[in-house]
Amino acid sequence: MDTTDSKLQQIARAESLEDVDRTLSLQPLITPEEIQAFYRNQLNEARGGDDIVGHLKFGLTQAYQRSTYFKACVMGHPGVGKSTELSRLVQSVQDKFRTIRFSVVSELDPVNFRPLDVLLIMMIEVAQQTAKVVEPPPARLQEIWDWFAQDKETRERVTSATTQIEAGAGVKDDSLWAKVSLLFASLRGELKFAATRKTEVVDYRLSRLNDLIEIANRLLDDCNQLLRDADRQEWLFIGEDFDKTSVPTARVEELFLAYSHIFRDLRTHLIFTVPIGLYYSDKAAQLPFEKNCSLIIPDTPVYGQDHSPNESGRAAIQAVLEARMNLDLFEPGQMLQLVVASGGNLRDLFGMVNHAAVSAILRPTNNDKINAADVKRALVKYRSDYERQLGQSPFDRQTITYPEKAALLKRIYEGEKVAQVPDPVLYSLLSARAVQEFNGQRWFGVHPLVVDILADQKKLTPSVDGGVVNGGTQLNK
Repeated sequence: MDTTDSKLQQIARAESLEDVDRTLSLQPLITPEEIQAFYRNQLNEARGGDDIVGHLKFGLTQAYQRSTYFKACVMGHPGVGKSTELSRLVQSVQDKFRTIRFSVVSELDPVNFRPLDVLLIMMIEVAQQTAKVVEPPPARLQEIWDWFAQDKETRERVTSATTQIEAGAGVKDDSLWAKVSLLFASLRGELKFAATRKTEVVDYRLSRLNDLIEIANRLLDDCNQLLRDADRQEWLFIGEDFDKTSVPTARVEELFLAYSHIFRDLRTHLIFTVPIGLYYSDKAAQLPFEKNCSLIIPDTPVYGQDHSPNESGRAAIQAVLEARMNLDLFEPGQMLQLVVASGGNLRDLFGMVNHAAVSAILRPTNNDKINAADVKRALVKYRSDYERQLGQSPFDRQTITYPEKAALLKRIYEGEKVAQVPDPVLYSLLSARAVQEFNGQRWFGVHPLVVDILADQKKLTPSVDGGVVNGGTQLNK
């Protein structure tokens, strides 16, 4: 589904604590109005590395009206702004491309989806979106109908729905598009609740996947030509959230590795978000994206490699925050502490500011500004969250002990190059956001809250540089 329907609650920046949660939303910027109001290019400049939107736009433009198709993946640790950058891309190429964005979390069953489901949602979307311009060719609709006609359970479900609709409406619509539309509606419900499907149905469909890919390609060819004729545009698919922690690793690997030919064989432009840990693993060579089309959005540094303050990174984060709220809502020095404690991660920053704002509102007196006590409550909460993530869970794929993690964190903090070579321990720390990754030089740093945790445990020298301590306040235990 096109995510342009998603809107923040408020475009104008917050001028009171009560309005902070309306602008400091954890949702990505989607609409042009949101980007205009809240996006600040200083953030992209402070990250260093490649101009992600520029690279993607160049690749798409080169493929436009040619017989080749641009296929890329975008990666980055949670909260770096992947979806917002993709929104900027959509806006910058809208003269040549009409974009279909869909999320594995909202459109599919993120725990139980199968590779076939991704192909089906793409087919459903391109057919329905094309139908808004002109009805898809009957030959393609017939092929889709015939493919599912061999699926007894789906056929019976759609036939039953058709009968009920005809009876309720008092009319009979025998058009092929009407029948296929009912099929699509039935499939959408099934894709969203994939856990309810019978295993034999999934296996039967997967055994006929190659035939469906060919049908999908003929559908894509026709829908692309119809769009070119109507608006001189081509279809672009953006598949998102495949890197979310709620999506099991097994499902991701099945889609991007075992069934990678889906991406290679489809005749369309597409961009997907891929877990960065998969890209750094020994399985990366199996990914269906060329190296120069695998792009990483790095974290925004609040400290340099030598643990001195990174002023450009802090200023960029502050600019983003100032676009969304009046900084006079902070007492002196409190905003900086939260910027440093966020480690440059906007999701963490917005969460901490929202928490501090609520604390301020709930205080019985002097509750028109965020003060030191409010900030301390937010920092303690988020520091506790990071401590929990450093531990072990029975759901972890590999058993990695805290002593192993702490030892590697210390080596990374000290700048040891060998410690930055990816291994299971580093992947675990990156996933937990205890370790951050910066700019095109690809250097790693320890998150400021984690620096404080290590210092309190005497694994680093107390009051060491690079923690929240240097943001202004030592947290009390």
